[in-house]
Amino acid sequence: MPRTPVLPAHLAALLAAGTVIPAHPLALDANRHLDERRQRALTRYYHAAGAGGVAVAVHTTQFEIRDDRYGLFEPVLALAADVLDKEATHPMIRIAGAVGPTSQAMCEAATAAQLGYHAVLLSPLVVGASEEQLLDRARAVGDVLPIVGFYLQAAIGGPVLSREFWRAFADIPAVVAIKAAPFNRYRTLDVVLGLADSARADEVSLYTGNDDSIISDLLAVYHLVRSGRPVERRIVGGLLGQWAVGTQAAVKVLGLSKRAHSGDADARAALISMATDLTDFNAAVFDPAHDFAGVIAGVHEVLRQQGLLEGTWCLDPKGALSPGQAEEIRRARRMYPCLTDDDFVAEHRDEWLR
Repeated sequence: MPRTPVLPAHLAALLAAGTVIPAHPLALDANRHLDERRQRALTRYYHAAGAGGVAVAVHTTQFEIRDDRYGLFEPVLALAADVLDKEATHPMIRIAGAVGPTSQAMCEAATAAQLGYHAVLLSPLVVGASEEQLLDRARAVGDVLPIVGFYLQAAIGGPVLSREFWRAFADIPAVVAIKAAPFNRYRTLDVVLGLADSARADEVSLYTGNDDSIISDLLAVYHLVRSGRPVERRIVGGLLGQWAVGTQAAVKVLGLSKRAHSGDADARAALISMATDLTDFNAAVFDPAHDFAGVIAGVHEVLRQQGLLEGTWCLDPKGALSPGQAEEIRRARRMYPCLTDDDFVAEHRDEWLR
């Protein structure tokens, strides 16, 4: 039998303690070609902001990078790896998105492994797949790299997955974390309860991907029973498209959540005070008013207004800002400067764009 791949010990400890993992955007020029200088600048930003990892080739990076007409899957992974290989001054876990049927997901995981990635975020989007087929696929991919599971919201095509699925998923030896991103409190609870029933419950970390309720997730304590004994579980960090902007602020938010769980009442009060602010900021960026049509362009628009990106172009020309979204983002940036990193980016932008 193949040996189950494992994370290096220092990265396993980082993931278990909880960290900030931005979902890396794709920098394009006006011709919709890869802008390598700005792509590298984004990776430098996330590192300088104190993120503990990056997730590349995920939804925020645009799934179209895999299309033969673009051929960007490997180059985009390679650019982030190169920056971190040469410039990182603190540990960062590198997570690559893997999609498609088993053969494709395994191939993408193998490419990521060759480029020095440590784990894959395994998309659940496989047309017509049953829960058992998704589990078989995860077991196969887990022979290549450690896995971060992913519960994707139904609004952008994610399947509804049972509590029993998440228990069985957590039982897979290669699974190191689960990103709960159904944008639904009941389904998030299914992930937590399923994990609690797994024999590997203490080996799998919970991360939020619920960009609409980040602080609520980080403050939540789940009171559960395992083997007849009461236990507590919490979400320890986030792997988020929202944290592709305001990343230094996100590091501060996560730090406050850790202090709050240690009994710091002031930290808890500060987080509660900013919880709806962050949700409002996310609404401007993610565009729920138009069923998330402008979600990727919204991330780009924040970075464009800050000067890190030249424009909001997506590989798919349909991936544009919704009417009024740019002004909504300007409003949110004016309203919530403590969440945007505007001053931090302005201070270091030219250095990152070198």
